[in-house]
Amino acid sequence: MNAQPTNPWYKEFWPWMILAVLGSSIIAGTTFLVLSITSYDGMVEDNYYKTGLAINQVIAQDHRAAELGMAARLRVDDMTGDVNVDLSGEARPQRLLLTLIFPTRDDRDQQLILTHVRDGHYVGQAPSHLEYRWYLQLEPDVQTPEWRLQGEATFPSAEAFRLTAQVPDESQ
Repeated sequence: MNAQPTNPWYKEFWPWMILAVLGSSIIAGTTFLVLSITSYDGMVEDNYYKTGLAINQVIAQDHRAAELGMAARLRVDDMTGDVNVDLSGEARPQRLLLTLIFPTRDDRDQQLILTHVRDGHYVGQAPSHLEYRWYLQLEPDVQTPEWRLQGEATFPSAEAFRLTAQVPDESQ
């Protein structure tokens, strides 16, 4: 009989193929583990019950803004970052809090203080070169705000954005 010589295992293709698949799955798994630990998803809410209770206060702020006839026109100068707000309605606090909310990453959210200059006109300073879409929220700069206005903006823009009371439709 003519016996064929056998090669040692490390000279064969299949053991290396199996080890390559196992090694690549370990590398991929470790990569995804590191990414999941180091990148925080701020959109996840820890305390749903507390958030659910606070929604009534938020709805009351929207209703109060509608009762007072509150509305605002907001313009942001892209070059200088100057924020100009013209506020109409019955309430005119000395300072306003403008919150810029980035839709997908809460670490990019910003709060700006706007100071009353004259006749419902407020000014403040934003970072220059704002980009992308943002949700806007405007309210008095006090511990417990009585009202709030909301809107959306896509920066940069030379247009003024309108902020209004977002009263939910109760007919549904």
